[in-house]
Amino acid sequence: MLRHVLGKTFRFLGYTVQYGCIAHCAFEYLGGIVVCSGPSMEPTIQNSDIVFSENLSRHFYCIRKGDIVIVKSPNDPKSNICKRVIGLEGDKVCTSNPSDFLKSHSYVPKGHVWLEGDNLRNSTDSRCYGPVPYGLIRGRICFKIWPLTDFGFLRASPNGHRFLDD
Repeated sequence: MLRHVLGKTFRFLGYTVQYGCIAHCAFEYLGGIVVCSGPSMEPTIQNSDIVFSENLSRHFYCIRKGDIVIVKSPNDPKSNICKRVIGLEGDKVCTSNPSDFLKSHSYVPKGHVWLEGDNLRNSTDSRCYGPVPYGLIRGRICFKIWPLTDFGFLRASPNGHRFLDD
């Protein structure tokens, strides 16, 4: 009797470990569902919107300007932030706020990206903490899941003029 119970227990633990490893790999390398909070990405992503984030792009260095990414916060490593990629390494970016009379520019250093929220007046982003190391990127948002009225791929940046091509 004891042998039977121990056998079932160890089988259950074995399956739990196996499926736990599969789930970990799926969420770490393939992607997952993310609930976004805060006003920094409005109007593209509203507070409490649910999105799907894929993680393969970061592993294959396929992140491009205009992508919306989930990143470990440079200010608080325990939290993630959602921002749009404005510049990649070597790109010239506008580092000033939209309301500044004199515009300042800088180049994104090697191994970094420049991130900004779509809601420029209410976003803590690279204009505050500078370029973000590429290694902090967790995934790229593919499409919005909730609310159902907005289900689908995300719209282009309302701040397209901030992308510099020179």
